[in-house]
This record gives sequence, C-alpha cells and structure tokens, in this order.
Amino acid sequence: MNPSSALIVIGNEILSGRTQDANIRFLATQLGDIGAPLREVRVIPDVRETIIATVNEMKARYDQVFTTGGIGPTHDDITASCVAEAFGVPLELHAESAALLEEHYGTDQFTSARQRMAMLPRGATPIKNTASIAPGFSIDNVHVMAGVPSIMQAMFHAVSPTLKQGQPIRSKTWHALGIYESVIAAALEAVQNRYPDLDLGSYPFKRPDGRGGVALVAKGSDPAHLEAASQAIHDLIVATGKTPIEGEPKA
Repeated sequence: MNPSSALIVIGNEILSGRTQDANIRFLATQLGDIGAPLREVRVIPDVRETIIATVNEMKARYDQVFTTGGIGPTHDDITASCVAEAFGVPLELHAESAALLEEHYGTDQFTSARQRMAMLPRGATPIKNTASIAPGFSIDNVHVMAGVPSIMQAMFHAVSPTLKQGQPIRSKTWHALGIYESVIAAALEAVQNRYPDLDLGSYPFKRPDGRGGVALVAKGSDPAHLEAASQAIHDLIVATGKTPIEGEPKA
C-alpha cells in the first residue's frame, strides 16, 4: 500500500478569508506524483491548543504529516513551539540555522525577531529553504513548512527525497458535452465496483458559451486497472450517444 499523507493548514488569515490558500493543490499533486497521496486536509487557527491536538491526532493516523504556516518572526508564529510541545521536547536555538540566518542578514540585522526563525524543536532536522534562508523542519513523521507558496514549494522540493514514497498516482479523464450525471451514475458506479482500488469521480462543467457536460476521472496507482477503467468510462459515454473527448474540458 502507498504511504498516506495529511496536511494541516495553520492560519487565522485562511479561516477569515483574508488569504486564499494556494498550497493544497501543489502538495496534492506533488504527493500523488511520489505515490504518497494526500488523504486529509485540516485548516485550523493560530490557537496553541488546537495546533497541538491536531498534530498529535494526525501524526498518529497518517504515515507523514505536513504543516504550512506559522513559522515566521512575529508573535503569532507559534507553529514551531506547538510542534515541540506535541512531541514533548523543548524549543531551542538551532546553531546551524542561526549561523545561516546571521550570515544572510548580517550581525547587526539579526534581530531577536529573526532569531525566532532559528528556534526548532530539539532533535528536529532543518528543511533547507533556498527561497528565503529561514528553514522549515522535520521531526519524526511531521514536516513543518512555510505558508508563503514560493517558500513552501522550495521547502517541499528540499524535503521530498527523504519522504516515504510509493507507486505514483496517475489519472485518466474523459469528458463529454450535453451529458448529465444522472444519465451515467449507475454505469459509473458499476465501474467503481469493478475497480475498488481506484478513485472514480464525476465533475459537471459549464463553458462560457453556455454548453456543459460532465468530466469523468479515474485515478489510482495500478496502471492496468487504470487503463481498463478508462476504457470502461469511454464506453459508457458512447452508450449514451455522446462523443467522449479525452482529457479535461477546456474553458
């Protein structure tokens, strides 16, 4: 079986609507590519008790857990200290990370606020950050990363080689115009029942010109089952009298 992954998105700004999360899609795609599919996403506030409880719950449930947000230099960046508490270890200055930050900013500008970004749980391994120097970190099966998308992506690429991996998750998509979900629901369910290891989905769409239809997606790690299910999806569309078109519908 492929290893399972989960994501904890931490930040009041996400829950308030001030900031739109841009990391979920990236992580879902990247984790699927390495065969460690994303199975759950939680969006939680900058509340110490909530962060600690969520980390503890999810690190016990999933093979690997990722967090985004809350590792900057301000008072509300409490993720590192919460993760330390979840693991029962102290938060302390990581000498190597502090040296890199001091070299980057200069001794005069290496303020106490910036020193906060070098505070890691004892025993954590820094995640290299080529975008802005300040590290993320890994401790056991939890990988703590920044919320800023460009920085998070740099951290993910740095930590990716160390992650648990499996068979890549691939997908096949067919779509058709002028078709309704209710028409293909029973046939699609029959295909799902034949291939329970795959995830099959039905997604209605509508183009700007008013024409709409349904995209049918099969996703999984078994190439033979994926091809067979894809062919079955093609055939069920044909059976409705519509023309199956390979790939996602274009706007």
